[in-house]
Amino acid sequence: MTGTAREVDLLVVGGGITGVGIARDAAGRGLATLLCEQHDLAAHTSSASTKLIHGGLRYLEFYDFKLVRKSLREREVVLASAPHICWPLRFVLPHDAHLRPAWMIRAGLLLYDHLARRRLLEGSEGVNLRKHVAGQPLEARYTKGFVYSDAWVDDARLVVINAMDAREHGATVLTRARCVRLERGADRWLATLAHAGGEKTRVAARAVVNATGPWVDRFLDEATPVPARAHPRQVKGSHIVVPKLFEHDYAYIFQGADGRIVFAIPYEGDFTLIGTTEMDYTGDLSTPQIAEREIDYLVAMANQYFAGGLERKDVVWTFAGLRPLLADPRDRATSVTRDYVLDLDGQGPPLLSIYGGKLTTYRKLAEDVLDELAPALGWPLRHWTAGAPLPGGDMPNADFAAFLARLRRTYGWAPEPLLRRYARAYGTRAERILGGARSPGDLGEEILPGLYRSEIDYLRREEWAVTAEDILYRRSKLALHVPPGSEDRLDAWLASHPLAESAATAV
Repeated sequence: MTGTAREVDLLVVGGGITGVGIARDAAGRGLATLLCEQHDLAAHTSSASTKLIHGGLRYLEFYDFKLVRKSLREREVVLASAPHICWPLRFVLPHDAHLRPAWMIRAGLLLYDHLARRRLLEGSEGVNLRKHVAGQPLEARYTKGFVYSDAWVDDARLVVINAMDAREHGATVLTRARCVRLERGADRWLATLAHAGGEKTRVAARAVVNATGPWVDRFLDEATPVPARAHPRQVKGSHIVVPKLFEHDYAYIFQGADGRIVFAIPYEGDFTLIGTTEMDYTGDLSTPQIAEREIDYLVAMANQYFAGGLERKDVVWTFAGLRPLLADPRDRATSVTRDYVLDLDGQGPPLLSIYGGKLTTYRKLAEDVLDELAPALGWPLRHWTAGAPLPGGDMPNADFAAFLARLRRTYGWAPEPLLRRYARAYGTRAERILGGARSPGDLGEEILPGLYRSEIDYLRREEWAVTAEDILYRRSKLALHVPPGSEDRLDAWLASHPLAESAATAV
């Protein structure tokens, strides 16, 4: 263990979307900030979402207007700050008369349209599914539907670019570094971090934020002198990925007779993402898995609406994530609020723990956290993130189409699928991978189909990527497109081609 503790203003424990959003905001306010994450960035809940930036249409049913309004406002912010990884998506809601009357759905959608100002998205409308393109793959009995707007996001990349922005504002981001102990002093917390290589370091922080997600209470009980005042209810959401079920760019929102909502969303060009289920979970927090009955449920829901006849054997990938929610155990998992709760312990240097939250409102949550801590610590109440583009998103007028056209003119030799993937994943940072290349050969060795050494080097150097899983599942979704055995092959290549220093190891 190193002898001298590193002094910082704020220690953030947890590298999901909540933690990186807080680190970014704090660093931009001029605070000396350090974030530690026990695994990879977005290794758990933040890469296992339905990948939507949305107001939460179904929350209207529970009269959670405050959360819906806040989410709709933040939807506009994320769309403008990261136009490469977040873009508008039109959703089709087929009308099933025995569930809700059409007038009720139309009224809900009008409310959804007007709870917050819309600048970038179209409003809702009714459609004739016998004539609309979105009606073609549906069962013939669905003749009437509604269309409304929300947004799609690459959730894991949203985490990574927030971490990058935190670092570019001066924060230190350490992955594979677990906070194993917090000791409270008169005016500082002394934290012990255990790194993957076995070494330990110490950090002295004026304040600590517990953004550990599903581990929020366990971290308090096991690593700090502050016992958890609440133990969250772990709600698991699972998804399946199948070969694409329709050719158009619309997504679907389906209503189950049990009150659940399931989405069917275009995914990675060749696939459809279907989810989510919501059920209570009591297993290993690190490895939630979809249950067989969840697969059956999602397949059945798809077959209730689509005419094609989906089978279990069509499922090519599954994933599941956890949300730690404060709720009465008697409440249905589907009805528990997704809004966040900030729990501040101010007996000495502050320790703030976060329960709940959702991808859409991460930026506002971070702002609220810093505002909560600021008065006691004399920190600046400076709001800056709402209008600031994220790394790769600094395109004129947030115009992705114009940016892609410029990229095509500059790198006309590049295969269109590769160029589009780079543009979507990295935005303006794509040029750091492409550089002065004049042919695919200038990108270095092609380690896997469509994965060149220049991209791997960039991900290891700039984005904390260490393993093949980091690269193929979180920094990209290439795992869905490469041959079986590719993960082992890439891990072997990474082991034989070490980098002298990467973002993951730099302290």
